[in-house]
Amino acid sequence: MQVTVNEVGGLTKKLKIVLPKEEVSKELDAGFRKIKNDARIKGFRRGKVPRHVLERTYGQQVRAEVAEKLVQATYFDAVEKEKLDVVAHPEIKTPVFEEDGSFSYEAEVDTRPQFELRDYKGVEIEKENITVADAEIDTEIERLRREMAPLRSLEDRAAQENDIVIVDFDGFHEGELMKQVHGENVNVDIGTGRHGEEFEKKLIGMKKGEESTVEVDFSADSPNPLLAGKKVEFKIRVNDIKERILPGLDDEFAKDVGEEFDSLASLRQHISDRILAEKEQALEGDVSDRIMQKLLEANQFEVPLRLVQFEINEYIKQTEDTLRRGGLSLESAGINRAEAEERYRDTAVKRVRGDFILKKIAELEDIKVLDEDIDTGFTRIAKQYNMTVPEVRGYFKSRDDMLPFINELLNEKILRRLREEAKYIPAAAAAKDETKQSANADDEGAVEITDKNETSGEEV
Repeated sequence: MQVTVNEVGGLTKKLKIVLPKEEVSKELDAGFRKIKNDARIKGFRRGKVPRHVLERTYGQQVRAEVAEKLVQATYFDAVEKEKLDVVAHPEIKTPVFEEDGSFSYEAEVDTRPQFELRDYKGVEIEKENITVADAEIDTEIERLRREMAPLRSLEDRAAQENDIVIVDFDGFHEGELMKQVHGENVNVDIGTGRHGEEFEKKLIGMKKGEESTVEVDFSADSPNPLLAGKKVEFKIRVNDIKERILPGLDDEFAKDVGEEFDSLASLRQHISDRILAEKEQALEGDVSDRIMQKLLEANQFEVPLRLVQFEINEYIKQTEDTLRRGGLSLESAGINRAEAEERYRDTAVKRVRGDFILKKIAELEDIKVLDEDIDTGFTRIAKQYNMTVPEVRGYFKSRDDMLPFINELLNEKILRRLREEAKYIPAAAAAKDETKQSANADDEGAVEITDKNETSGEEV
């Protein structure tokens, strides 16, 4: 086997691999022998078809199968021979059976970036103190009251804040009916914003049986891509209006929420503990993001283009899946695929570079995923989705299923180590230091201007 390596640019290399005639001839002979035993050609007994007839009838098929077999059998040997640290799948090009009997093909590959990791120990991170305000507990209490409140249909009163309005609607854009913007007997909870703040406000003042046409301007960043940036005219009919009969705020209410609560005070304490735990978990994720941002700033290096494109493709696929569940496609939602790819490219590059950084840390610090880490991960998934651990294990049957899961566990373990070793600065102190630095910068700027004017002889 002859291997030639050419630089394409950056981390991309092109391998030209040539296999000798003897090896190729052996595989072709085997391929035609296999087809000969099964071939049924008029005028010839089974197993007695001459080679030149097989060549004429099955030559293209046999060569395609042999080419694939030769590539699979030799590609990894060629990479090992050249001592290339390849990432992602190769792009195989121009497989050719040469006239001299040899076989050649090209494999375009991306190699792992080589870099010296910098500034990953004791990263300085701004960190806020977490508290739970009474107002936050009050908000959650009110949410529970709304959820538990019985509903009463209204015949005469107009809809107002906190009512549930049951409506039919159709959406029109520039006079054209939007087939996907349609609803029948839709429950709109006024004040929650679930159906858009402006849409909900348009329902206030309407009565049961009333019909109306209203216009709603949707911002460009609306979560619904079909409505984003559009002025939509809605034809609405109110089928019913229901008001909540809110329960009293006392110990009996707490007992109705859950039998584990014997008083309103115990319910409030439970809510406070839960909010605190949620904030701590959110802060943990936020700290991890800040650490990664610092590492990305300190470690700039080129990343493999194929891995970046893989990340972009996954993002597009997730977007398509989300739209498909709503009966849409990229085109019908007005999303240009090429523009979406470019918008996500910078994020994809950072994700790929961040993964290389984390894996480098794992290598330097000897951080590995152990069996107990996997067991903990399975237990967490089982709790999250109300499953048993054996049921969760059943979903991870193959190596391909396990690898992304193990990679996620490894990244979590690395980030946990980085959080433990980080140097935390109170948010207030960090803000004060930033203000001081800004003031010093302003002073330096003032001196520079004065010096410049004095030198020029101008009067300040």
